[in-house]
Amino acid sequence: MIKVGQQILTSARGTCSGRFRFVLLCFIVLLSSCEKSNSPVDAALAQTMNAMHSAMHEVFLDGRADADFARMMIPHHQGAVEMAKVELQFGVDPILRRLAQEIIVTQQSEIDVMNLALKKYPLTAKKKNNWCSQ
Repeated sequence: MIKVGQQILTSARGTCSGRFRFVLLCFIVLLSSCEKSNSPVDAALAQTMNAMHSAMHEVFLDGRADADFARMMIPHHQGAVEMAKVELQFGVDPILRRLAQEIIVTQQSEIDVMNLALKKYPLTAKKKNNWCSQ
């Protein structure tokens, strides 16, 4: 992808404006950043993000702000916990590892609070109408 982009930029050098070449370069960089990585870290992070998004898509909302907030935030926080576990598994930076430990403790505590609060808000009807499902 990058080689093709370089060839396009080289061939456009004399015929296109500097602004167009800059936009083209940005587009090529954007596309090259979308390439798959073979890194186990990237695979693990992608898996946590996919699991979080899937869980958020499955949330049932019933129009009560407090309950809907908690229902959506629980999978979001769980995603943060899982990403922090990936950092602890692969990361070496002591500051980021410490932050990951704190994320696990605080986000899990907040999940517990939200689950406790949700006991006051049983689902009245199983309707899946959240913005993630659209």
